[in-house]
Amino acid sequence: MDRKILKTLLENYRTPFEEEKQFVDDFIALTDDPIAYSRERKKGHFTASSWIVNRRRTHTLLGLHRKLQKWLQLGGHADGNENLLEVAMTEAKEESGLASLRLVDRFIFDIDRHIIPTYGEDAQHFHYDVRFLIEAEMDEPLVISPESKSLAWVSFDMVEELVGHNISILRMLEKTSKSEIII
Repeated sequence: MDRKILKTLLENYRTPFEEEKQFVDDFIALTDDPIAYSRERKKGHFTASSWIVNRRRTHTLLGLHRKLQKWLQLGGHADGNENLLEVAMTEAKEESGLASLRLVDRFIFDIDRHIIPTYGEDAQHFHYDVRFLIEAEMDEPLVISPESKSLAWVSFDMVEELVGHNISILRMLEKTSKSEIII
């Protein structure tokens, strides 16, 4: 996947969620900026993440982000890589240790633009996060990376309690409950 493919996928991306509709055009415009795949673009840049679920769609894997102190899906910066699916899969493997990761039916599962607060020398900026639906086996051992303080398979009925009112995570949870289960 390069920036042309990403742009096409975003142009064809449809969502029933108003909060996503509000920033689809911003994502599309950003694909043409060569530094949008790098932290060099200080106003905001692409990131990629994985909404990891078990095969039966009863649990999701979340990490307690070390810097942000929030339970989130696994993912990270593109760091120059325009293949955001590759970025998401690499980050998921590095941050979880899981070997059974596999892409599920839809290519782009979700998109979200959110503000990252000032941290150290990094000023406040936007992350334009492209998310992919990934399945994994829950019985594999988890390996906590330096990015996280903890990892946990969280049952769908406990996600909201853990993440609070994080609209984007609740949106992915709702999308997951509507996706087809392949057994």
